[in-house]
Amino acid sequence: MACRPPGSTSSYTVVIIPLRTSLYSLDALRFYLWIKRLKDLEKEKDALCSGLEFLDKTRLWYLHRLKENRAQQDNIETKNICQEVVAETQSCLLRSRIQRVNGSLGSVMAEPNATSTSNPSLHDAVADSDLRWHNTILTQEVSDKNRQISMLELEKDALLEQLDELQAH
Repeated sequence: MACRPPGSTSSYTVVIIPLRTSLYSLDALRFYLWIKRLKDLEKEKDALCSGLEFLDKTRLWYLHRLKENRAQQDNIETKNICQEVVAETQSCLLRSRIQRVNGSLGSVMAEPNATSTSNPSLHDAVADSDLRWHNTILTQEVSDKNRQISMLELEKDALLEQLDELQAH
């Protein structure tokens, strides 16, 4: 399947070539392996074309997010504190997801034989990526807990002030 515009249909051609020798001959095996390799290359090409299409969509998404980010930077003064906390939380989560995607793409591009399972550096890269993702999630959870603690401390201070006012009257 060649790279085609979205929405177009794909088709494959099946070729049957009779062999003059036995099905178990060396020529039959070579022919089978040749056809199998062609099929595998076609599947790889399909996956690459699909990846290119996805990358085009991803590029447009990144550009849209950049425009939104610029708009948010221009309007930062008009937000109140609650909106800022929510926006910060969403921004942190989005940033961690983007970093994970960027890391995955980087490891795919850096590893020419990414499909080879005999390469230990691929396992290390995957483990490293998983650890980074886990660290990002834990960091996010700690940030959330810290925000909750800060909010509770503010509420405690407000309640203590109210108590002092009530005792003063």
